[in-house]
Amino acid sequence: MSGIRQAAKATALVAGLAGLVLGTQATAQAAQRDETYAIAVIGDVPYGGMLIEHFPAFIGQINADPDVRMVTHLGDIKNGSSVCSDDYFNLIRDDFALFRRPLVYTPGDNEWTDCHRVNNGAYNPLERLAKLRSTFFADPGTTLGRQQVAVTAQDGYPENVRYTRNGISFAALNIPGSNNSTLPWSGLGYTAPTAEQLAEVSGRTAADLALLDDVFAQAKADGNRAVVLQIQADMFDPTVTDPSWSDYSAFQPIVRKIVEESNAFAGPVYLLNGDSHVYNVDQPLATGSSWLSFYGVTGAAAGSRSPPTRSAPRSPGRPSPPADPS
Repeated sequence: MSGIRQAAKATALVAGLAGLVLGTQATAQAAQRDETYAIAVIGDVPYGGMLIEHFPAFIGQINADPDVRMVTHLGDIKNGSSVCSDDYFNLIRDDFALFRRPLVYTPGDNEWTDCHRVNNGAYNPLERLAKLRSTFFADPGTTLGRQQVAVTAQDGYPENVRYTRNGISFAALNIPGSNNSTLPWSGLGYTAPTAEQLAEVSGRTAADLALLDDVFAQAKADGNRAVVLQIQADMFDPTVTDPSWSDYSAFQPIVRKIVEESNAFAGPVYLLNGDSHVYNVDQPLATGSSWLSFYGVTGAAAGSRSPPTRSAPRSPGRPSPPADPS
């Protein structure tokens, strides 16, 4: 159940669990590069029980689609009430190796930020983040999957990557839910964020902002026709009618940076996210959006085609996953 942005005519087609179509004005240019570039975008999977058992078959469905050229997983490789064990991480890593095409994975809050929960094993989330990095990002600058390809990984943050495909700039950034990992580790007995927790958030957020600068700068330098940002957190949850600042405050610098960079970029910008388990296509950074004032943003993302989308649509013939705790 991942987040996907969908816009106008097909110059790129996303298969798998959800759909992304990139660029209306770029249709003529696409023929000069490659007529299509199809990716599969997934997330919040496998989400416990039956979905863990059937995840290899799910991967097989994506592998069977001849149009898919690349796969993105938007985080949450487990539900929010199961143990964040080494064995489970290894199981999913082995499943990821079944993908026929290159796989880019960005971590979700369920596999590190929220692992302090007692029913998750009462882990230190920073230790789990380090374990995720050693398990899934042991070879920085290389994708997962059987057909591994080179990407540009960020120093110190191997999960943060950028790459270009078919004249489109992509970036995957570690921006998890749980207010960007600032909610207290209550499962460890804390009622406020710890110093080490806040230090990690500060360093990672600075790295995310730098990566946003880099991917837009590269897109402009190369004359690319669109930018696609891929994160786990839903910074604009459509199911929340009265958002609390304490649940979103740590996303403010990221939202402001996206607006700034979108306004300085001539092409469309797409934000793909998971987390909220509701499929949605919207423009939360367009003029008139209440999210702009909520985040204290002056102005809007010009010509905004850059808001995040939510959770994956169901493709025909594919089963809907059962409900499970987030």
